[in-house]
Amino acid sequence: MLVTGAAPGDIGTVVGIRKKKGYIEGRMEHIEVPSPDRVTPPCSHFGSCGGCKWQHIDYRAQAAFKGQEVRDHLERLGKVRDAHYFPSLEAPQAYRYRNKTEYSFSALRWLSPAEMASDHVFEDRTGLGFHAPGLWDKVLDLDECHLVPDAGNRIRKWIREKGRLLEIPFFHMREKSGCLRTLTLRSNRQNEWMVILQYAEEHPALATLAGELQAAFPEVVSFYWGLNAKANDSLYDVPLELVFGVPHLTETMAAVAPNRPALRFQIGPKSFYQTNPEQAEVLYKRALEMAEIEPGERVYDLYTGTGTIALFMAQTASYVAGIESVPEAIEAAKENARFNGFDNAHFEVGDMRHLFNADFVARHGAPNTVVTDPPRDGMHPKVVEQLLALEAPKILYISCNSATQARDLELLQSKYRVDHVQPVDLFPQTHHMESIARLTRL
Repeated sequence: MLVTGAAPGDIGTVVGIRKKKGYIEGRMEHIEVPSPDRVTPPCSHFGSCGGCKWQHIDYRAQAAFKGQEVRDHLERLGKVRDAHYFPSLEAPQAYRYRNKTEYSFSALRWLSPAEMASDHVFEDRTGLGFHAPGLWDKVLDLDECHLVPDAGNRIRKWIREKGRLLEIPFFHMREKSGCLRTLTLRSNRQNEWMVILQYAEEHPALATLAGELQAAFPEVVSFYWGLNAKANDSLYDVPLELVFGVPHLTETMAAVAPNRPALRFQIGPKSFYQTNPEQAEVLYKRALEMAEIEPGERVYDLYTGTGTIALFMAQTASYVAGIESVPEAIEAAKENARFNGFDNAHFEVGDMRHLFNADFVARHGAPNTVVTDPPRDGMHPKVVEQLLALEAPKILYISCNSATQARDLELLQSKYRVDHVQPVDLFPQTHHMESIARLTRL
């Protein structure tokens, strides 16, 4: 049973909400004996915002619970019997860790139940924040997000107030009218910020907003905007214009190979990069340790994205080949390889089901190790079939969804043994957990 508002160890009354396939959703109505792991959430939006639902649980307990869930999924769904499970690797920061957040403007923001029950008349209903849970057309106007560095909150609130002051219309989601539509903020660990603004129609005050933003925040080193008159808010097919500043942020990660400089990655407005950079470095280093790459080895990196894992492996391996379906990501991976001086990292773009085949192996040579880091849905059955046919000595399976990871591991165990599993918490205050599984050919 999945119970909203509960903490493991609570004793109380639960009301069923709906029945799903294989489980029931419920709501904690009354707590008689609270869990010893309960804490007071620091966020004033907790309970209204659906972004981080575990703030009421002590962080160390969160990491332990999520690590146990990884084990439960792999043992129950994946039939993984004899693997060694390492303790969860906790994030160094439980808050203020996100380097990317996406917000929506609204001409008719969501009112909380308390606000609706009050006698107050809300004349200004504009807002900038996250969508209220389950409500596509309602936006929660944010005061402070505790997952975002302080500068991110200041920049977001300044843009909201400046938009109101300049009387730039906020987007009305039902009527599909208005100017200011979405705001994306990205940052690096040097506290440099990129601002990406989508607008739905032209407005003369947009230039004023951009100029005053540059003057107000020296840490904003890159500002893009783009006209989006589509039915959806997706940024990836919107042409963007660099209004001022640099085209990329640069993020660094410590090198793991002797005598190598730190790895540097260029992050553009549409680039994929892990949203918790401190813990992403921990994840990649741990993956490299578990892979036990020896000099002279060949490595495949499936679902390589912008090549971050591939370049970590390329510090030790003699040859790395990465595959990704997104052309822009592969271009970024190639640029990151050039940027860091790697001539042993090679990347191809294409649908994994079709590109990862015998011809690919003929071009790049048989690998000693395959690293796979698929999206939440896991690997396509044809990719699993190709892995089984390839029979590489080692597979390292990195996943952000241990349920689909378990499904794929069950199939791979026809030829592989799961040796070790390492849960890594990249997303404190949420139920999400990364896990690394090391497989060895039988």
